[in-house]
Amino acid sequence: MDRDTDRYRNLTRRTLLLGGAKLGLLSTLVARMYYLQVVDSGRYQVLADENRINLRLIAPSRGQILDRSGVSLAINNQNFRVIVTAEQAVRKLEETLDKLSGIVPLTEADIRRILREVQRKRAFVPVTIKENLTWDQVATVEVNTPDLPGVSIDVGEIRSYPFSEAAAHVLGYVGAVAESELTGDPVLSLPGFRIGKNGVEKAQEAVLRGTAGTFQAEVNSVGRVIRELGREEGHAGREVTLTIDIGLQQYVQQRLGDQLSAAAVVMDVHTGGVYALASNPSFDPNNFTMGINAELWEELLSTPTAPLTNKVIAGQYPPGSTFKMMVAMAALESGAITPHHTVFCPGYMELGDHSFHCWKKGGHGTMDVVNGFAHSCDVFFFDVGHRVGIDKIAAMCRRFGIGERLGLDLPGERPGLVPTREWKLAHTGVSWQPGETLVAAIGQGYVLATPLQLVTMTARLVNGGYAVVPHLTKAIEGGEPERTSWPTIGIQRSNLELVVKGMVAVGRPGGTAYSVQIPDPSMEFGGKTGTAQVRRIGTAERNNGVRNNLDLPWRERDHALFVGFAPVSAPRYACAVIVEHGGDHTATPIARDILWECQKRDIARVMFGGPSADAGPAAEPPAIGIITTAAGSSPRKKGG
Repeated sequence: MDRDTDRYRNLTRRTLLLGGAKLGLLSTLVARMYYLQVVDSGRYQVLADENRINLRLIAPSRGQILDRSGVSLAINNQNFRVIVTAEQAVRKLEETLDKLSGIVPLTEADIRRILREVQRKRAFVPVTIKENLTWDQVATVEVNTPDLPGVSIDVGEIRSYPFSEAAAHVLGYVGAVAESELTGDPVLSLPGFRIGKNGVEKAQEAVLRGTAGTFQAEVNSVGRVIRELGREEGHAGREVTLTIDIGLQQYVQQRLGDQLSAAAVVMDVHTGGVYALASNPSFDPNNFTMGINAELWEELLSTPTAPLTNKVIAGQYPPGSTFKMMVAMAALESGAITPHHTVFCPGYMELGDHSFHCWKKGGHGTMDVVNGFAHSCDVFFFDVGHRVGIDKIAAMCRRFGIGERLGLDLPGERPGLVPTREWKLAHTGVSWQPGETLVAAIGQGYVLATPLQLVTMTARLVNGGYAVVPHLTKAIEGGEPERTSWPTIGIQRSNLELVVKGMVAVGRPGGTAYSVQIPDPSMEFGGKTGTAQVRRIGTAERNNGVRNNLDLPWRERDHALFVGFAPVSAPRYACAVIVEHGGDHTATPIARDILWECQKRDIARVMFGGPSADAGPAAEPPAIGIITTAAGSSPRKKGG
């Protein structure tokens, strides 16, 4: 009896313990369910909605780029592409691609790429097979879709450049977003999205890109879209209107085409608007839109004439005799010489135990400022440079835009170099030597300038001494208007007039550019020829006769330069031309033709109507016009 009682008590105790444990577990489960379904229900409802509703971005249309007259330079064309969805392909994908290759050419590399992407992505995610299809290819694919399971046509946009090589260095190009270029903008992560990589496309990327739209879709548990719930369109990029005249741009690019490597730029001397900016050889930016192939990319990089380089802003060259205006301005402004200063040129100048030679072996005789420019007498400017000194020359250069970045709205501008005593000591540890001033006075030695700086210098000389700044952007849709008024650089007008008179004399009888002067007196141009040596001429060669450029390898020939303006009576256009290793005076006739074309286009607009080139602000600063005959009447001589 006692044993039965003990057994009953043990069983009851165990039953109570087990029942209590079960009750505790049940209470915990009920409490947890209450917390999840009541207390924290809002959070889980949000998570469920986010899993059910997928928010996707819609790529915005890129803004167009227009020339000053409204001609489209960069546009968006329809991009028909053929895609394949693996889960819809009832037969093997390889068989489908093989059949499709009879309609749309596919290489083995294309097929390998497609198969790799299909393996990496989910079966319901479309994979691009080929882009930029012709309308005939699209129609043929559509007709054959019953025999091409999983294959369909999709429509997007592709950047296009109607003028291809003519405006490549101005516009640049677009390309796929690199990992290093990913920023906070989520649109950059969209597959196939492209951004500006160079030129205006890069400089105005923020304006041209636009803002993305959104697309709400209901998706299932594996992410497949079931239906569209809503759509909010984004905003297309804004239009950018440039100061470029595409007709003139095409002419300038074509005119440079006969040279292996050259550059030219034209700007309005009053507004600073750049009408043409060309670098030769050029490239087709359309090749970059879809992704350039490795062979072409390697060819562009390895070509000695550097087709990808914008030589107008990134080419740094010894300016040669085109630098002499800065030497004269520095000397006149500082009082180192007077307007009546003369120098006798016997063909050389001695300084210490060194002789510095003029380009004309027999010398020019007595030269004043105007004739010094007209004949490009090196000895005259040796003397002037020695009197004024390198530091004052450098200071004057900066007032005219030489030796520093000008801030053109293009990426890649380089600063050039105008040395000073302090600069040389800091960079070489050696003091400046007097002979180096003489070399710098004719634009050689350490001096480097870009064509953009040379054209800006010319504009500031002939517009009355106003600090015009070159720019390419005329207007941005909804933005501020183009700036067209500029402060003065504080130069005495009489000194400006004397230097400009010397530039006019260059194109008059006896001047180094007289033989190529425009025959119409109303279109007469002034300017300065320049030749920059790229090799050292030794004493022995000088005594035996300097070798002709045509007898030298291309890379050892002198650079040819010219800076000019027109018309002489009322300057409006400034131009700078560089022909790399062009020898003697190959740049001068090119500049003449460009300045002539500028004025002929003005006449055509007046006679036949059409878009205006915009002569500048309503009240232009007083430009310098020289209409008197320059001194000197000797036959044209080689120089510069």
